[in-house]
Amino acid sequence: MAFSAIFTQKSLTCFSSLPHTLRRTNPLLSPSVRVVRASAEPEAAAKAEAADSGGAQPAAAAKPKKPVYSMKKGQIVRVDKEKYLNSVNYLSVGHPPYYKGLDYIYEDRGEVLDLRIFDTGEYALVAWVGIPTAPAWLPTDMLIKSESLKYERM
Repeated sequence: MAFSAIFTQKSLTCFSSLPHTLRRTNPLLSPSVRVVRASAEPEAAAKAEAADSGGAQPAAAAKPKKPVYSMKKGQIVRVDKEKYLNSVNYLSVGHPPYYKGLDYIYEDRGEVLDLRIFDTGEYALVAWVGIPTAPAWLPTDMLIKSESLKYERM
């Protein structure tokens, strides 16, 4: 009871004098600084300033092109067994020949989660439906597109 008597609304009146509209500013987001180049010719300085302000529009219009992928996100795929067994991906894992632990990637359906173009080619992030395993990045040239969601396990 004594505790609640100490902290009443009147005892906190010292905070009511602070303005509620205080704005915090980020020191890193300070106003931008414009660099002015010294030039012997005033026309060249005017051209450079016009190029800085007016030249930004054509640069913004020249956006990098969107890459064209051979598949879509959400596409149902399987892995071509012959191409995978002869690939660097399989050899890098170090499984013995005829390893049966990866048969689900040939038999079960996988869903394309993401597509990217790396230095070595186009890759798809594939997750297998109903298989509790992590998704894997595989080259799209070794994936077989499936037209329907229905499938029979081999």
